[in-house]
Amino acid sequence: MTIFKVDVRPASAADFSTVERLWLMFRHDMSEFQGGLPAPGATYRSDRLQAAFQDDDWAPYLFTSDDHPVGFSFVRALSGPERVLNSFFVVRGRRRSGIGMTAVQEVISRHPGPWKIAFQDSNTAAVAFWRRVATTIAGEAWTEERRAVPHRPDAPPDVWISFTTA
Repeated sequence: MTIFKVDVRPASAADFSTVERLWLMFRHDMSEFQGGLPAPGATYRSDRLQAAFQDDDWAPYLFTSDDHPVGFSFVRALSGPERVLNSFFVVRGRRRSGIGMTAVQEVISRHPGPWKIAFQDSNTAAVAFWRRVATTIAGEAWTEERRAVPHRPDAPPDVWISFTTA
C-alpha cells in the first residue's frame, strides 16, 4: 500500500465550491447504501453541506494531498455533550492509502471528548473502517448500537459507534 501525505484543515467559505463538488461524489457513493436519487438538476440534498458552512455548531474540514482535494468531513454538535462525525468522505483514488485514518484522527483530535459516528451495515468497507478507527483511537473502550433512522421507517437502522477521546 502506498502511503500518501494528507493535509487536514478547517474549510473556509473560499473552499465551499470545492467541498460542494466533493459532496456530490459523497452523496453518489452513499446512494448505493441509503437509496435516494439526485434531484432533477442532478444535485442531492445539501442541508448538511449548508449547515457545515453556516452553523456555528458545525465544523467543516477539507483534506488535500499534494494540493489535490481528496476528501472532507463535517463535525456537528460542537457545543453539545457529544461530537458527531456527520459526514466523512475520501475520493476513491485515495481510499485504502492511509489518508482516511490519518484524516479522521486529525479531525477527532481537534475536538476532544465524547464522539458518535454513524454508518450503514450494508457498507462493509465502512463497517471495517469505523471499527478500526474506534479501536485505534479508544482501544476496547468503544460501543456499537443500531438506531432507527429518523423519519425513514423503510430504511435499515444506522450503526452508531461511540467513544471518548482525551
